[in-house]
Formats: sequence, structure tokens, C-alpha cells
Amino acid sequence: MPVPMDAFDDVRPAAECLELLTEPVAAAIRTWSGSVPVQELRYVDTDPAIADTAVLVEHHGPWLLQQSANCVVVAGRRGGETTLAACVVLSHTRVDVNGVVRRQLGARKASFAPMGTAVGESGMEYGGITPIGLPAGWPLFVDAAVADVPYALIGSGGRRGKLIVPGKALAELPGATVLDGLGVA
Repeated sequence: MPVPMDAFDDVRPAAECLELLTEPVAAAIRTWSGSVPVQELRYVDTDPAIADTAVLVEHHGPWLLQQSANCVVVAGRRGGETTLAACVVLSHTRVDVNGVVRRQLGARKASFAPMGTAVGESGMEYGGITPIGLPAGWPLFVDAAVADVPYALIGSGGRRGKLIVPGKALAELPGATVLDGLGVA
């Protein structure tokens, strides 16, 4: 089931809303390439007070939980070296940090990155981190279930606003690896 665009008051092409996006996200949309045309990426203006998934679902309805995806930053450590990566899973699941992510990073230990690190390194706001516009070189792990959705509601880089993006486009982002079992119940 695609995200019903009419469930939101203000939905516009993301390329027409660059001034509302954080700089890394706006830059990625300006230079968009891939099989999904940039016109298919939409910006939804939302109140920052309802940015968290649970509150957004409460406000718009339970259907949203199945169509939303979260992007979290993880840190994998091995031999004193830390690798940051981003993981995208459907909102009703959680990231398998200690299994799938740790193995993919070849890390001895993996955990969620501290908020200051996630925000500082991504150039995005906490609660709005998105896989679009991540730093070059970061691994991006996308759960296969996210890649399969027609459209996912994801962060826009800031707490205000969301993006509606085809799952296929998320799977094609720079550095992306699609993984089965990244998101677990």
C-alpha cells in the first residue's frame, strides 16, 4: 500500500522545497541521479512536535506505521577504529545492531552512535536523520522490506518535514546495500 499523499495537508515535490531541507539533503536532491526520477521524491510539511514516529502515527493513523521507515546511525568498532553507518528499517521493526550490522561492518562491537556524533557527522537534526545526503563513504544498510515498499515516509534531515520516497530509490542511494533481516520485530 503506497503512502496516501492526501493524508497530509502540504505535499510538494522535494526539489521545489530545497530551502526547507538541511544542506546535505538539499545537495543530494540537487544532484539526484538514479532510475527513480527526482520528481517522485515528495516533501511533506509536518509539525516538529509530531516528528517522532509514535506521535506521527497517533496523529495520522496506524496505517502510517507500515509505511514509515526510520534511519539510525550506528557505530561499529574494531581494534580502536570506529566506522559509522546508517541503517534504514520499517518503523514497526528495530535494527539488528548486534547481529546483521556488526557482521556487515566486520566489527567486534556495534551500537547506536551517540546523538552528538550522529548529528554532528551527518549534518542533520536528531529525529530527522535520513539516508538521503549522508556523508560520502558511509555504508548504508537498507532492509529488504524497505526496498520493496512502493513509497516510504522517512525523515527529511530536520525535525520539521518528512520525505515520501520510493523504496527502490532508497535501495539505489550511494553506498547502499540491501539486506534481508536488518529490521527485526
